[in-house]
Amino acid sequence: MSTATIYQVEVPQPKQHGKPGGIMRHLNFFTGLIGGVVLALVFGFLMNIQFPAGAQTANFANAAAGPTFWAMMVGWVIGFMGGMGAFVGPIRWLLGRDLTHDDAEFMAGKDQGKFRYWRFTTDHKVVGIQYLIVAMIILGFGGLLAMLIRTELGATWMEVFNPDFYNSLVGTHGIAMVIAMIVIVSGPVGNFIVPLMCGARDMAFPRLNALSIWLLVCAVPPLILSLLVGGIRDGWSVYQPLNAQAGPGMIGYQTTIIVFAVSTALASVNIMTTILTMRAKGMTWSRTPILIYGSFAAAAMGLYAFPFYMYSQILSMTDRLINTSFFDPIEGGSVWLYENLFWLLGHPEVYVILIPSMAVLMELIPVFMRKPLFSYYMAIAGIVGVVGLSGLVWAHHMYMTGWAPQANYPFMLSTEMISIPVGFLVLVVIGTMWRGTFWSRLPMMAVFAVIFNKMIGGVTGIYLSDVPADQYFHGNMFVTAHFHYMLMGAGLFGAMGGIAYYFPKMTGRYLDERTGSIGFWTAFAGFQITFMSMFVAGLQGQPRRVLQFDSMFNISNWISTIGAYTIGIGMLIFLAAIISSWRSGQVASSNPWQAQTLDWQTATPVPLDNFPVLPVVTKLPYDYGVPDPLAPKTLEKEYDEKVGAPS
Repeated sequence: MSTATIYQVEVPQPKQHGKPGGIMRHLNFFTGLIGGVVLALVFGFLMNIQFPAGAQTANFANAAAGPTFWAMMVGWVIGFMGGMGAFVGPIRWLLGRDLTHDDAEFMAGKDQGKFRYWRFTTDHKVVGIQYLIVAMIILGFGGLLAMLIRTELGATWMEVFNPDFYNSLVGTHGIAMVIAMIVIVSGPVGNFIVPLMCGARDMAFPRLNALSIWLLVCAVPPLILSLLVGGIRDGWSVYQPLNAQAGPGMIGYQTTIIVFAVSTALASVNIMTTILTMRAKGMTWSRTPILIYGSFAAAAMGLYAFPFYMYSQILSMTDRLINTSFFDPIEGGSVWLYENLFWLLGHPEVYVILIPSMAVLMELIPVFMRKPLFSYYMAIAGIVGVVGLSGLVWAHHMYMTGWAPQANYPFMLSTEMISIPVGFLVLVVIGTMWRGTFWSRLPMMAVFAVIFNKMIGGVTGIYLSDVPADQYFHGNMFVTAHFHYMLMGAGLFGAMGGIAYYFPKMTGRYLDERTGSIGFWTAFAGFQITFMSMFVAGLQGQPRRVLQFDSMFNISNWISTIGAYTIGIGMLIFLAAIISSWRSGQVASSNPWQAQTLDWQTATPVPLDNFPVLPVVTKLPYDYGVPDPLAPKTLEKEYDEKVGAPS
């Protein structure tokens, strides 16, 4: 027997200056809030001195408060991020004071308890929880605006809100929900689960990870504040030239988009680099879980598509503030430039939402069916196909605008072609479930809900991709119902299933299955009532974004309003299940589902370094036997003994 001597070599450390963390010990969300508000007021005051109200109207493209409000938004962003400590790292680097090991552990939130969630914390697990909370807050804000919109539409001929404020509700609701749906899966799962699933100790760039979440937080107040200064009255797309004619509230919207785009870019680069360079030994591309493929695909689409959206808002802001003419036809600009820039993001964004949701479902189906994933390579082909075609379909949103009518039919073809790789993903899900015995828990119930919604959204999308049919449906409630089935029906309900599945690993407790199921199915029933009725209203010809309408649409609008409130009740019940379970739910075991991916092979709660020893992968991620000794009924019995049956 041979023996080996283990040598421990200390890594040279920079000199420690003061306590670990330095000034970061005194910075948190509250100092960021104070810094943002103070600097916003200072910048606004200085801009108002430099350009008084009368001079602003004369020298700038928009009304009096525009430049002052813009200066306040810039001050808010710089002040908040400075108060959070986002600039401490670069400043220390310039001063030659690199982080020591103790500094890095403090930045990761070691031994800080719950307070680490209020700090600029680099641990990917903390960032994942922060993303989950922020996404739910944004979702709640957008949902509240949806309730106000449906209240107005349900009260026939009664003006609950004045038309300008109603239009602002519609636009703000739209962009809030789009942001929430983009991050509701990619944020929490991409940050908390993906590094664990890769077998990594953290993300590739921990400080960029913290920067991305706090930029997202920073982006929300300008959008909310815009409602107080006129809002955005032109829908979430804010087309030119209406954009240029809007009040200063448009600057809040533009600030939100620019900051959110930077946040998304940082997160995308981080996720992609982590997946490419930090997968465990033995995790070849043929052994990589589908969720990792889905997260990489969503990050890649976001990385190339979001800059178009950001550029459109930067150019629009310069037209407003310093009299450039990117979108002014009189000065040689073009409104078509804005529409193309906007929709170059606007449609890939659908798949940035859809792909992570579908990938989560394809992770949990083998676990709850105890079967290998049907046609693993078809799932990969579907994801790759969606990424490849997502950038070739944007102009189907512009059939009726008059831009390049000769391009309508090529874009119709590309739009119909993208249904093929999306169909691959649906077939993989159905094929895995085929002739199987499933464990009937909430995550698995979400699969059935998403498949139902996805089929309706996909079929109705075929009509809208067809040029002659779109000429009839364009601009009416049929379109609204369709994209809600795609974004909310597939994205949100998939996210709810993912939250239920990963809840034990992320929180260390089981989700209250009974309360969660009641909330889930209540929201699902309300969803069908709301948007099925909208399909009917669209077929009757009811236009979108209209405050008052003909009496022939009364019944469908009353039904939709009842359904919307039902969704709200269901979501509140589901939220109550999350909060109560998080606070006092049954303590979870490390792997309650007996899953085989690496994220379930570490302890719960997950230690700071994730794995005591970096894992080595030697088999496929879905190597379940058929039949399996841990069959669904056996797992169900064990789970019920620990947690209790849902009812």
